[in-house]
Amino acid sequence: MNYAGPAEETPARSGLELTPFRGLRYDPDRVGSLAAVTSPPYDVIVRPDGLLHLESADPHNIVRLILPQDTTPTARNRQAADTLHDWVSEGVLAADPEPGLYVYEQHDDGMLQRGIIGALRLSEPSAGVVLPHEDVMPHIIADRAALMRATSANLEPLLLTYRGNGSRVGTAAVIERAAEGDPLLSTTTEDGFSHRLWAITDPADLAEIQTDLGRHQALIADGHHRWATYLRLRAEHPSPSPWDYGLVLLVDTARYPLRVRAIHRLLHNLPVAEALTALTDSFRVRHLDVPLAEALEALGAAAAEGNAFLLAGDGSFHLVDRPSPDLLARTVPADRPEAWRTLDATVLHATLLAHIWGIPEDSPAHIAYIHDTAATVDKAERDGGTAVLMHPVREEVVRDLARQGVTMPRKSTSFGPKPASGLVLRALPL
Repeated sequence: MNYAGPAEETPARSGLELTPFRGLRYDPDRVGSLAAVTSPPYDVIVRPDGLLHLESADPHNIVRLILPQDTTPTARNRQAADTLHDWVSEGVLAADPEPGLYVYEQHDDGMLQRGIIGALRLSEPSAGVVLPHEDVMPHIIADRAALMRATSANLEPLLLTYRGNGSRVGTAAVIERAAEGDPLLSTTTEDGFSHRLWAITDPADLAEIQTDLGRHQALIADGHHRWATYLRLRAEHPSPSPWDYGLVLLVDTARYPLRVRAIHRLLHNLPVAEALTALTDSFRVRHLDVPLAEALEALGAAAAEGNAFLLAGDGSFHLVDRPSPDLLARTVPADRPEAWRTLDATVLHATLLAHIWGIPEDSPAHIAYIHDTAATVDKAERDGGTAVLMHPVREEVVRDLARQGVTMPRKSTSFGPKPASGLVLRALPL
């Protein structure tokens, strides 16, 4: 497979360094359709029926690489590695003829987003070049690292944002010029999003991008576990090596603002009645006999005034808000900024999960993190658990905390739209 990244060390930089690579892409003549081989990111596919749907969409769907199925982790990773090798050998996946960066566009009726995909030089958190904003779970990092080792590939890009000046200069100018030409690929996925991809290979354009991005820092919008995995794998390999880089999509949110949505919690072993009983006088609880959309509107209104959550799973909704100030003072750590202490996710994890319900936040047997609101409610009702629906955090809050070096509780935000997996991969040498 193909090396991506310079052969020698380059001087330390204070900003982003995005490097061209030979993208590994599906040959459209060897698959049913490009849409049929794509997938949401691995951590968005939470239901077995969703996994089976993707597997049956096309025998070459990318989900067979990012979420291989077998009886043991070792067998799963070996299966992914063998599958990737077979697809490359058969020409199902082929490397582009020359290294480049890739302009990636997503569009639906209400949003146009354009960004640039490349191999980003990894930096230590202390460098302040790439800012994480969420805590991570060690077992997920270990799982992703084992898969990347086995396949020797970055199978899907993580999503980073940066703030340009909003004008059409530098990287923005190159992106817009590229989007005026014929794309390498164009497809529409079943979620209604159209996707287009262009390659940037002209040395002058590449230099313009590198100069511009070298003045910026980035916020991890989606992919904290993959970023932590990149750092772990880089530490395992003597530098310089292709592991000094990781596959990312960079989006300038001054030009293309992202949608920010919440990630909900599913508490497997806690029925709604028990969850409500445990709240006693520590929160206000209101029963809502309304459809999901109206319940979410009520949650939004309550969240504008303070901490608020929506519990579901028993066929109705329960709005939980106005926590006891004394309870918060006892349970929320006081050594963080006020913006962190007042986050819904902070109160959920420090007060509700740890103190009132006694649920370990890092145990898959007790808690699941789900992006889809209706799916969270449906699964809670089927399994007899409790869905905790969250209200999204504003991007400005996330970025301000990240700049202070303060991480939010894990799975606090969901930025989107997320890049579709399967449009471009980055292969590393075996």
